[in-house]
Amino acid sequence: MRSVTSMVTAAVLVMGPGLPAGRDAALTPVPRATTSPVVPAGPAVATGVTAGIGVTAGTAATGSSGGGGDTIPSALRNVTSLRVLPRRPRQAGHVRVFVHCPPASNHAIIGSTAFTLKGSRRLYREVGLGLSERGLGHRAVSISYSALPGRHGACLTCVKVTVDPGTRVRRIRVIGRDSAPLRVRRFGLRQFFDR
Repeated sequence: MRSVTSMVTAAVLVMGPGLPAGRDAALTPVPRATTSPVVPAGPAVATGVTAGIGVTAGTAATGSSGGGGDTIPSALRNVTSLRVLPRRPRQAGHVRVFVHCPPASNHAIIGSTAFTLKGSRRLYREVGLGLSERGLGHRAVSISYSALPGRHGACLTCVKVTVDPGTRVRRIRVIGRDSAPLRVRRFGLRQFFDR
């Protein structure tokens, strides 16, 4: 169930439902084809059918910022999701990490045993990631040649960091967590050449 929620969240965030009514006609996107015979009366949200996942379309209120482009459904705003692409990287390769955290958080920490550095004795490495106002973030992380082949997991922790200006003491509060599977394949020289 969690993977379906993550896929729907990713589809809504990437595809976007479009701009709300009342904008300039030149800026409004062409409506997507849906298999649902009834179109809801409220602002449409691109879930499932329009994103090609197989979940029925629904409605939700538009974003509270009034910016027009912020139309994440309220049910998905507080969902924590992590996506690592490719899911099966090779040693000495790179992965792209896509993150969505609740709006209350301002920083994300992604940790994995696959992110180890060359010559490091640490088996687990954490990388930090700044988030946008909507809670989105992305980053590229390298997989070292010395990373062990096999199954690994990438763990996401969404945190809110506040610093007291007088004492300069940081207070870190965990907002949400998520994880994604990752399988490191053995290094191959063919990965650097076209086939």
